[in-house]
Amino acid sequence: MAPRPTSPPDQRLERPAPAHRRRLLLGLLALLALIWFLYPSNVSEPRILYIAALDPQICPQETLNVAVIGAGSAGASAAYYLDKFRQPCHRLNITVYERNAYVGGRSTTVNVYDDPHQPVELGASIFVPVNHNLVNAAKRFHLPIKNRKRTSRRDDTEILGVWDGQDFVFTQSDANYQYWNIARLLWKYGISPIRTQTLMKKTVGSFLKMYDAPYFPFKSITETASDLDLLGATAAPGQQFLTANGISEEFAHDIVQAATRVNYAQNLDQIHGLETMVCMAADGGMSIEGGNWQIFNNLIKDSGATLLLDTSVTTITKESGKYTVKATSPPLGSAQDTSSTESTYDTIILASPLQFSNITFTPPLSSPPPFIPYVSLFVTLFTSPYPLSPAAFNLDSGANMPTTILTTTPPNDIDANALPFNSISTLGTISVPRNEEPNGNDFECGTRDREYLYKIFSPQPLSRSYIESLLQFDHTDENDDGHNSAKPILWIYEKRWDSYPYLPPRTTFEDIRLSMADEEQGNDSLWYTSGIESFISTMETSSLMGMNVARLIVDEWLEMEP
Repeated sequence: MAPRPTSPPDQRLERPAPAHRRRLLLGLLALLALIWFLYPSNVSEPRILYIAALDPQICPQETLNVAVIGAGSAGASAAYYLDKFRQPCHRLNITVYERNAYVGGRSTTVNVYDDPHQPVELGASIFVPVNHNLVNAAKRFHLPIKNRKRTSRRDDTEILGVWDGQDFVFTQSDANYQYWNIARLLWKYGISPIRTQTLMKKTVGSFLKMYDAPYFPFKSITETASDLDLLGATAAPGQQFLTANGISEEFAHDIVQAATRVNYAQNLDQIHGLETMVCMAADGGMSIEGGNWQIFNNLIKDSGATLLLDTSVTTITKESGKYTVKATSPPLGSAQDTSSTESTYDTIILASPLQFSNITFTPPLSSPPPFIPYVSLFVTLFTSPYPLSPAAFNLDSGANMPTTILTTTPPNDIDANALPFNSISTLGTISVPRNEEPNGNDFECGTRDREYLYKIFSPQPLSRSYIESLLQFDHTDENDDGHNSAKPILWIYEKRWDSYPYLPPRTTFEDIRLSMADEEQGNDSLWYTSGIESFISTMETSSLMGMNVARLIVDEWLEMEP
């Protein structure tokens, strides 16, 4: 047999064989995946600048009385950092008013089956490593941190799916190696994932400068955002911001928009570019065992503040440079009558959205913050012995069903609001006491059933029949009264939140300091933290604003000293 002719070396390099091309492509994908992980999204921790101690002989003799209205992230952080920033010789009294019976604001838990050993987050669920205030507080107070990954039955694989109302446009399984998942992303979307990651790190990195001098403490969100070149991100819708930075429409629609919908219930044409980038900074999600509210509870305790729960501030009256706060609360042992109190303060921190406070100011505010629409979000928690149904999502019966389902807008210009939910999460499985076997015999002591625990975010309340349609059980197995004897939903809890503001593009943000009608702008000791929510709305940014206001108050206190 004649020897097979060979091509010259230069020709072999010009037209590689298919196997060579595959190896080159896989090598490139592996390299890109390596770059992805070698370029972590965590940014170096900012330095919190504390104030050098003064000579005790020049410290003021008067006590500064501060009222903080709201015991969520901003209020708890304001109280904590007031105590930390003050001079050792400063005399400071802090009172925190909270109209709810708990600390944490929109970060709270509910106990499954009223079992205190099985709390689940009802509101703000996770924080991430770049959330320095929250992470540092969790470490400082030795709170047990758990990562985002759920605990599931052994036969379950964690699968993330993005649903457009007809099909899953993207799925990812934890059964694969992380590098393989990244390679699949790059195969489908090209370099858009890397460009998004790079843009996120640049944008979030600029924001993190707000923790440190010369930007911290900041007197104006608008001016500081301008100084940090962040107004370009807040001025553009997310879709426009991504397109301008070379990110494909397909990746934006399938992946980024799924993140904005689960985090803020808003599509890319509705939410500004900065908040879009915040949605992509979700690496290393974590929470506190037993509830994130424990962070804020510990911040208030450590500050030494007086905490008044179940206490609503109704009026704030200014006279002779002092503020009189009138508040009502139910007396001990009574759920009907209310009692009222009046206390006088030098400084007020309003640490909740003004439009929900129902506070009357006398004299009235000269330039009150504008009304900002908040997203009405419904949270449904429920348990079931059944997994999610593939048939409900147009999958074959034997298909691997995603355990976490995010959503993006439907295809073919179908109404973007047609989807009944924003996300469905299988949080894990829980143990439930079972008193009897199906045949009526008692179980041995300690025997427990296992049930799936689900969490759904939706723009409207969901009917029980709709929720049941999502589960894999026999809907035809009904008894004589027309009800399914299998009881697909065994426990359910529903809650409506004014969860976060709508976040359209904008270039100005609310003032940090409010003024009443008898004062020039900026002369009042009336501070406002919720203006940051239209900039970035997270537990961490509310904490940053509480810390920022605390520093501004202490700095001003020092300037007033002789």
